Amino acid sequence: MANAGLQLLGFILAFLGWIGAIASTAMPQWKVHSYAGDNIVTAQSIYEGLWMSCVSQSTGQIQCKVFDSLLNLNSTLQATRALMVVGILLGLIAIFVATVGMKCMKCLEDDEVQKMRMAVIGGVIFLIAGLAALVATAWYGHRIVQEFYDPMTPVNARYEFGAALFTGWAAASLLLLGGALLSCSCPRKASYPTPRPYPKPAPSSGKDYV
Repeated sequence: MANAGLQLLGFILAFLGWIGAIASTAMPQWKVHSYAGDNIVTAQSIYEGLWMSCVSQSTGQIQCKVFDSLLNLNSTLQATRALMVVGILLGLIAIFVATVGMKCMKCLEDDEVQKMRMAVIGGVIFLIAGLAALVATAWYGHRIVQEFYDPMTPVNARYEFGAALFTGWAAASLLLLGGALLSCSCPRKASYPTPRPYPKPAPSSGKDYV
């Protein structure tokens, strides 16, 4: 029962992490314009995501422009896109695989070992998806820090971490934690009791009694 509860907890955490990865990928606030410096302009807010850049006016009006050319994007943005999409697709596969291996499901009830192996495989795929999301967000965040402290970057062109980046880090953590919990349900070798020796029959004395 404890193992089933561990499986369910791991699956819920990983599923929440998968939802968070989707939300993070779709959000446009991967990096927001920094107001550090002397020229502080609060009339508008500029932020960029993986798919578009947006400008929010103080009046509440928001204008977004989708990145038109894929080849015109920098390598960091392309790699981050690819890793996040791969992580989401792997998470979808892991959901189906882990669902089959959950003890609360009726699938593969006749083969308990195979059922537990499916749960472990789903957990491993969740771990890979979490690593992909973690690498993507860490790489993108490193690029933001690198450009922020670059003396060649103008003050009015510097960016800081956005909400989508923090969402991605939280999603990657949930995917890794949930995948680790699912992987802990690895099937153990069945231990069979040692057969008890039967008592040897007493040797016959050679006399027949009537």
